[in-house]
Order: sequence, then structure tokens, then C-alpha cells
Amino acid sequence: MSALEEKVSAILGPYRDKLARDYMAYHNHVLRVITLGGHLGGRLSAEEENKLIIAASFHDLGIWTANTFDYLAPSIVLAGEYLDKNGLSRWREEISLMISEHHKITLFRDERFPLVEVFRRADWIDVSLGGLTFGLEKKTIRGIRKAFPNAGFHKKLIQLTAREFLRKPLRPLPMFKW
Repeated sequence: MSALEEKVSAILGPYRDKLARDYMAYHNHVLRVITLGGHLGGRLSAEEENKLIIAASFHDLGIWTANTFDYLAPSIVLAGEYLDKNGLSRWREEISLMISEHHKITLFRDERFPLVEVFRRADWIDVSLGGLTFGLEKKTIRGIRKAFPNAGFHKKLIQLTAREFLRKPLRPLPMFKW
């Protein structure tokens, strides 16, 4: 297991029971997003890499912990608790933005927080199965997907989306923003 995989496993460990059979699907999605973000962000500092790891680990977790598809706020709360517990509260604004804006359809523009846009693009690449590339080579994306297999993640997204369309047909995708 790589150091990255160990870090993600350590963060997600307390939520393994909540993730249940979706644990590996989510775990691998997190790893793909982090790795894609590393490619998009260029030479990331150790601090930037850690922010990416934390944001990625928590960004969709509210789906399972709060049992909702309107999961951005619960995910931000979980990330904030983690940051506080680990003496990283100074990162709260940036990590919260990374999570709250990761399904933004248009660019995120705030020069103070360039990682927010890197993270947004990385998640979009993975969620679109590489349909969106933001300039990354398809070969690179395929390699990342091979290293961290889907394990049913996109199937779960389709199931959740279909369920939400039935529950709330006028607002089936509450996490999307312009």
C-alpha cells in the first residue's frame, strides 16, 4: 500500500461502517481525484497535497454519513471536525470551498485559493469517466483509472441520482452550482 493510500485509509477508516459495501468504490474515487489533482496542479507542496487529500477524503462522504444526496454541508462539517481534531483549523476556509464548489459547473475564481479549481476539475474528470479532461492526456487518465479501479462508484452515483429524481424531481441534483 502506498503512502497516499495509507493516508486516505486512515481518514476514511472511522467511516468504513457507514460506507459499508461502497467503501472501496469511494476510497478509489478519492485516490483518483487526488492523483488527478496532482497532475492538474503541477508541483504541489506537501501542504497543498495534504489539503487535497483531506478535501478529497471528505468531499462526498456526507452521502453516506447523513444519508442524503444534498451532502455538501454534512461533508464540510466532517472535514471541519477532522481539521479541528488535527490542529489544521487554519485550512478550514479553503477545504470548505474545495468541498462546496467541487460540483460547480463554471470556473471557480479566487486567486487566494487556486486548489479549489484544481480540485473541481479533478473531480469532474473522474465523475465524467474522463469525458472531461481539462487538458490532461487521456492516457494519463486511463492509467489513473487502472491504478484505482472504479469498484462500482459510478454505478452507485447512477443509483443515487435515479433515487433522487424520484424523491425530488424539481431539485434532483442539489450539489450542482453555476
